[in-house]
Amino acid sequence: MSRAERLLALVQALRRRRRPVAGSELADELGVSLRTIYRDVQALIAQGAPIEGEAGIGYVLRPGFLLPPLMFTDDEIEALVLGARMAARRGDDRLATAADDALAKIAAVLPADLADRMEGDGLLVGFGRPERPDGVDLSALRAAIRNETKIAFAYVNERGEASRRVVWPIALAFFDRVRVLTAWCELRSDFRHFRTDRISEPTVLGQRYPRRRRALLKEWRELENIRLPGAGGAETACTPAETQPRRRAAG
Repeated sequence: MSRAERLLALVQALRRRRRPVAGSELADELGVSLRTIYRDVQALIAQGAPIEGEAGIGYVLRPGFLLPPLMFTDDEIEALVLGARMAARRGDDRLATAADDALAKIAAVLPADLADRMEGDGLLVGFGRPERPDGVDLSALRAAIRNETKIAFAYVNERGEASRRVVWPIALAFFDRVRVLTAWCELRSDFRHFRTDRISEPTVLGQRYPRRRRALLKEWRELENIRLPGAGGAETACTPAETQPRRRAAG
């Protein structure tokens, strides 16, 4: 590993963590000596990286430090391409268009050799569409999640029972054959999972729900014993709609 690659790897290791990390842990992860970590941290600080901490205490990288796209590794480029292609296959039409646009932007700023590799990689995403069409505009659901606004809709559960719901949407899961909305349900005063193909007559109420989505999402993960792969990592959890269909399915 060259010095430039090592410095990049050190920045990435710091970016993955939200709390101070010991130099010894960084040394083990990068396969270098603790003295090398101390030198590299000082070199990054001299180049403008907002790293706080010191030897014996730990280091943390303040948010907002950006790396130019041309410093992506081959594996990182392939991860971005694969993720975008999965979004294009599994997401709604607007999400699919956004994924294609994102790939085009990435390709536009990459060195020619990496851009060529991105175009000719061997990563494929199989076809997969929901068994039944969604009863709600998924882009509107995603907007309600981002804006932390309540939505109302009619719902028919797996037993054929109909009800009206007002919910606080916090997450949307995309599976091969179904999409599932995770939300706090005012009717049940609890978290519930709603298949989007069973939703009808949706209305975005434009009213913010009283709690922050991040706090609700954390509470839901704890209740379902769901852990993320790492600090700042992508959400990969399976909702109970896939693993335990009856546990918090809407009822």
